[in-house]
Amino acid sequence: MDLEDLRAVTATATEPQVLSAYRAGLFPMGIGRGGTGRMGWWAPRRRGVLLPGDLRVSKSLRKSMRRFDYSVDGAFDEVIRACADPSRTGTWITREIIDLYTGLHEDGWAHSVEVWAEDRLVGGLYGVAIGSLFAGESMFHRETDASKAALVHLVGLLDEGADTGVTLADEDEWLIDTQWQTPHLESLGVSEISGLEYAARLDSALRGNRAQPILNK
Repeated sequence: MDLEDLRAVTATATEPQVLSAYRAGLFPMGIGRGGTGRMGWWAPRRRGVLLPGDLRVSKSLRKSMRRFDYSVDGAFDEVIRACADPSRTGTWITREIIDLYTGLHEDGWAHSVEVWAEDRLVGGLYGVAIGSLFAGESMFHRETDASKAALVHLVGLLDEGADTGVTLADEDEWLIDTQWQTPHLESLGVSEISGLEYAARLDSALRGNRAQPILNK
Protein backbone atom coordinates (compact mmCIF):
# COMPACT_ATOMS: atom_id res chain seq x y z
CA MET A 1 0.00 0.00 0.00
CA ASP A 2 1.06 3.59 -0.62
CA LEU A 3 0.66 6.12 2.19
CA GLU A 4 -0.34 8.68 -0.43
CA ASP A 5 -3.56 6.66 -0.74
CA LEU A 6 -4.33 7.23 2.96
CA ARG A 7 -7.09 9.79 3.44
CA ALA A 8 -7.89 9.74 7.17
CA VAL A 9 -7.06 8.00 10.46
CA THR A 10 -9.36 7.22 13.37
CA ALA A 11 -8.95 5.36 16.64
CA THR A 12 -11.48 2.67 15.75
CA ALA A 13 -14.17 1.88 13.17
CA THR A 14 -17.89 1.23 13.48
CA GLU A 15 -20.35 -0.40 11.09
CA PRO A 16 -22.01 2.95 10.16
CA GLN A 17 -18.56 4.46 9.52
CA VAL A 18 -17.61 1.57 7.25
CA LEU A 19 -20.80 1.78 5.19
CA SER A 20 -20.46 5.56 4.88
CA ALA A 21 -16.84 5.10 3.84
CA TYR A 22 -17.68 2.69 1.02
CA ARG A 23 -20.30 5.11 -0.25
CA ALA A 24 -17.64 7.83 -0.30
CA GLY A 25 -15.05 5.67 -2.07
CA LEU A 26 -13.01 4.77 1.03
CA PHE A 27 -12.27 1.49 2.79
CA PRO A 28 -10.77 0.66 6.21
CA MET A 29 -7.44 -0.97 6.94
CA GLY A 30 -5.21 -0.57 9.98
CA ILE A 31 -2.07 1.46 9.41
CA GLY A 32 0.18 -0.57 11.72
CA ARG A 33 2.06 -3.78 11.00
CA GLY A 34 -0.37 -6.57 10.17
CA GLY A 35 -3.27 -4.11 10.14
CA THR A 36 -2.87 -3.27 13.83
CA GLY A 37 -2.91 0.18 15.39
CA ARG A 38 -5.15 3.05 14.38
CA MET A 39 -7.65 2.60 11.58
CA GLY A 40 -6.70 4.04 8.22
CA TRP A 41 -9.27 5.05 5.59
CA TRP A 42 -7.91 4.50 2.10
CA ALA A 43 -8.77 5.65 -1.42
CA PRO A 44 -6.13 4.60 -3.97
CA ARG A 45 -5.29 7.14 -6.63
CA ARG A 46 -5.26 4.23 -9.09
CA ARG A 47 -8.17 1.96 -8.17
CA GLY A 48 -8.30 -1.74 -8.94
CA VAL A 49 -11.67 -2.71 -10.41
CA LEU A 50 -13.29 -5.54 -12.29
CA LEU A 51 -15.84 -4.25 -14.78
CA PRO A 52 -18.61 -6.11 -16.66
CA GLY A 53 -17.20 -7.96 -19.65
CA ASP A 54 -13.58 -7.78 -18.47
CA LEU A 55 -13.36 -11.10 -16.62
CA ARG A 56 -10.76 -13.43 -18.12
CA VAL A 57 -11.17 -17.16 -17.53
CA SER A 58 -8.47 -19.43 -18.91
CA LYS A 59 -9.15 -22.93 -20.17
CA SER A 60 -7.28 -24.38 -17.22
CA LEU A 61 -9.40 -22.36 -14.78
CA ARG A 62 -12.62 -23.48 -16.46
CA LYS A 63 -11.45 -27.06 -16.08
CA SER A 64 -10.58 -26.50 -12.41
CA MET A 65 -13.95 -24.95 -11.69
CA ARG A 66 -15.79 -28.10 -12.69
CA ARG A 67 -14.35 -29.98 -9.73
CA PHE A 68 -15.63 -27.45 -7.18
CA ASP A 69 -18.98 -26.70 -5.56
CA TYR A 70 -20.04 -23.19 -4.56
CA SER A 71 -22.14 -21.41 -1.97
CA VAL A 72 -22.89 -17.86 -0.86
CA ASP A 73 -22.88 -16.96 2.84
CA GLY A 74 -22.57 -20.63 3.73
CA ALA A 75 -19.46 -20.22 5.88
CA PHE A 76 -18.75 -16.51 6.31
CA ASP A 77 -16.92 -16.98 9.60
CA GLU A 78 -14.66 -19.66 8.15
CA VAL A 79 -13.87 -17.56 5.08
CA ILE A 80 -12.89 -14.41 6.94
CA ARG A 81 -10.79 -16.40 9.41
CA ALA A 82 -9.03 -18.17 6.56
CA CYS A 83 -8.31 -14.79 4.95
CA ALA A 84 -6.92 -13.61 8.31
CA ASP A 85 -4.58 -16.61 8.74
CA PRO A 86 -1.38 -15.06 10.19
CA SER A 87 0.76 -17.51 8.22
CA ARG A 88 -0.25 -15.76 4.99
CA THR A 89 2.03 -13.07 3.55
CA GLY A 90 0.70 -9.53 3.95
CA THR A 91 -2.07 -10.41 6.38
CA TRP A 92 -3.86 -7.27 7.63
CA ILE A 93 -7.14 -8.69 8.99
CA THR A 94 -7.20 -8.20 12.76
CA ARG A 95 -9.68 -9.33 15.41
CA GLU A 96 -11.28 -5.87 15.16
CA ILE A 97 -11.80 -6.31 11.42
CA ILE A 98 -13.21 -9.82 11.90
CA ASP A 99 -15.71 -8.60 14.49
CA LEU A 100 -16.62 -5.56 12.38
CA TYR A 101 -17.32 -7.50 9.20
CA THR A 102 -19.06 -10.31 11.05
CA GLY A 103 -21.47 -7.67 12.33
CA LEU A 104 -21.92 -6.34 8.80
CA HIS A 105 -22.60 -9.89 7.62
CA GLU A 106 -25.23 -10.41 10.31
CA ASP A 107 -26.87 -7.17 9.19
CA GLY A 108 -26.96 -8.25 5.53
CA TRP A 109 -24.14 -6.08 4.14
CA ALA A 110 -21.09 -8.35 4.09
CA HIS A 111 -21.15 -11.58 2.07
CA SER A 112 -18.90 -14.52 1.35
CA VAL A 113 -18.50 -16.84 -1.61
CA GLU A 114 -17.30 -20.32 -0.67
CA VAL A 115 -15.55 -22.89 -2.83
CA TRP A 116 -15.78 -26.52 -1.75
CA ALA A 117 -14.04 -29.74 -2.73
CA GLU A 118 -16.40 -32.40 -1.44
CA ASP A 119 -17.02 -31.20 2.14
CA ARG A 120 -13.80 -29.20 2.50
CA LEU A 121 -13.66 -25.42 2.25
CA VAL A 122 -10.79 -24.85 -0.17
CA GLY A 123 -11.23 -21.23 -1.16
CA GLY A 124 -13.39 -18.17 -0.98
CA LEU A 125 -13.72 -14.42 -0.75
CA TYR A 126 -15.69 -11.85 1.21
CA GLY A 127 -16.73 -8.25 0.80
CA VAL A 128 -19.54 -5.73 1.15
CA ALA A 129 -22.47 -5.30 -1.26
CA ILE A 130 -24.19 -1.92 -1.58
CA GLY A 131 -26.52 -1.37 -4.52
CA SER A 132 -24.58 -2.64 -7.55
CA LEU A 133 -21.19 -2.35 -5.82
CA PHE A 134 -19.34 -5.34 -4.45
CA ALA A 135 -16.37 -4.08 -2.46
CA GLY A 136 -14.05 -7.06 -2.26
CA GLU A 137 -11.96 -7.29 0.90
CA SER A 138 -9.94 -10.49 0.74
CA MET A 139 -9.74 -13.95 -0.81
CA PHE A 140 -7.91 -17.18 -0.03
CA HIS A 141 -7.24 -20.62 -1.48
CA ARG A 142 -6.15 -24.00 -0.16
CA GLU A 143 -6.22 -25.65 -3.58
CA THR A 144 -5.01 -24.35 -6.92
CA ASP A 145 -7.46 -21.94 -8.60
CA ALA A 146 -9.94 -21.97 -5.71
CA SER A 147 -9.80 -18.22 -5.01
CA LYS A 148 -10.03 -17.45 -8.73
CA ALA A 149 -13.03 -19.78 -8.95
CA ALA A 150 -14.73 -17.82 -6.14
CA LEU A 151 -14.39 -14.58 -8.09
CA VAL A 152 -15.65 -16.17 -11.31
CA HIS A 153 -18.66 -17.54 -9.44
CA LEU A 154 -19.38 -14.10 -7.97
CA VAL A 155 -19.29 -12.52 -11.43
CA GLY A 156 -21.66 -15.20 -12.68
CA LEU A 157 -24.13 -14.33 -9.94
CA LEU A 158 -23.96 -10.63 -10.79
CA ASP A 159 -24.22 -11.24 -14.54
CA GLU A 160 -27.21 -13.52 -14.12
CA GLY A 161 -28.98 -11.24 -11.68
CA ALA A 162 -31.74 -10.53 -14.17
CA ASP A 163 -32.80 -14.17 -13.89
CA THR A 164 -33.16 -14.15 -10.11
CA GLY A 165 -36.43 -12.25 -9.92
CA VAL A 166 -34.76 -8.96 -9.00
CA THR A 167 -35.93 -6.09 -11.20
CA LEU A 168 -32.96 -4.44 -12.90
CA ALA A 169 -32.72 -1.36 -15.09
CA ASP A 170 -31.09 -1.95 -18.48
CA GLU A 171 -28.25 0.43 -17.64
CA ASP A 172 -27.61 -1.09 -14.21
CA GLU A 173 -24.09 -2.51 -14.26
CA TRP A 174 -22.23 -4.04 -11.36
CA LEU A 175 -18.87 -2.83 -10.10
CA ILE A 176 -16.38 -5.00 -8.24
CA ASP A 177 -13.87 -2.92 -6.29
CA THR A 178 -10.62 -4.79 -5.59
CA GLN A 179 -8.95 -1.73 -4.01
CA TRP A 180 -5.52 -2.24 -5.56
CA GLN A 181 -4.55 -4.21 -8.65
CA THR A 182 -2.22 -7.18 -8.15
CA PRO A 183 -0.68 -9.53 -10.75
CA HIS A 184 -3.04 -12.26 -9.49
CA LEU A 185 -6.10 -10.05 -10.03
CA GLU A 186 -4.78 -8.60 -13.28
CA SER A 187 -4.67 -12.11 -14.74
CA LEU A 188 -8.43 -12.29 -14.17
CA GLY A 189 -9.16 -9.00 -15.90
CA VAL A 190 -8.89 -6.50 -13.05
CA SER A 191 -7.74 -3.12 -14.35
CA GLU A 192 -6.74 0.21 -12.86
CA ILE A 193 -8.78 3.38 -13.26
CA SER A 194 -8.27 6.87 -11.90
CA GLY A 195 -9.84 8.02 -8.69
CA LEU A 196 -12.09 10.38 -10.66
CA GLU A 197 -13.36 7.61 -12.93
CA TYR A 198 -13.91 5.39 -9.91
CA ALA A 199 -15.98 8.11 -8.23
CA ALA A 200 -18.21 8.34 -11.30
CA ARG A 201 -18.65 4.58 -11.56
CA LEU A 202 -19.27 4.33 -7.83
CA ASP A 203 -22.01 6.95 -7.98
CA SER A 204 -23.77 4.94 -10.70
CA ALA A 205 -23.30 1.63 -8.87
CA LEU A 206 -24.72 2.96 -5.62
CA ARG A 207 -27.93 3.88 -7.45
CA GLY A 208 -28.28 0.33 -8.84
CA ASN A 209 -29.45 -2.96 -7.37
CA ARG A 210 -27.30 -5.53 -9.11
CA ALA A 211 -25.32 -6.82 -6.10
CA GLN A 212 -26.96 -6.21 -2.74
CA PRO A 213 -30.44 -7.70 -3.34
CA ILE A 214 -29.04 -10.62 -5.33
CA LEU A 215 -26.55 -11.68 -2.67
CA ASN A 216 -29.19 -11.21 0.02
CA LYS A 217 -31.65 -13.59 -1.66
